[in-house]
Amino acid sequence: MGKLIEGIHHVAIKPTAEKYEKTVDFYTKLLGLEVVRSWGDPKMPCLMVSCGDNSCMEILSGKEEVLIEGPLAHIAFATRQVDEVVEKVRKAGYEVTIEPKDVVLGDLPARIAFFRGPTGEIIEVFWEKQ
Repeated sequence: MGKLIEGIHHVAIKPTAEKYEKTVDFYTKLLGLEVVRSWGDPKMPCLMVSCGDNSCMEILSGKEEVLIEGPLAHIAFATRQVDEVVEKVRKAGYEVTIEPKDVVLGDLPARIAFFRGPTGEIIEVFWEKQ
């Protein structure tokens, strides 16, 4: 069966709509991170930038900043065993906030799920299905 967690897939931030472009410019122009995919629409754009290894920074546009979870929207772990991880955390008593589902982000087919960690942090498990 192998390891459940294979590494960090991405870290997501969610600035306000007013700060979205400034945030994108900071990561892409100032820090030089390359955009690897984008999706959404002009009112709610989203993109992922490469962090130089196999991890990414996801920049989500929101109407208001994430306050409950803080400025860090969620942490995503790479795994091919999304459903198995969700069942394991559910059995341990943790809240599953988004059940496993298949999505397409730009050109990337993926299987994802979300749950709360021990201090309330939002954790996503993410399988790139390429």
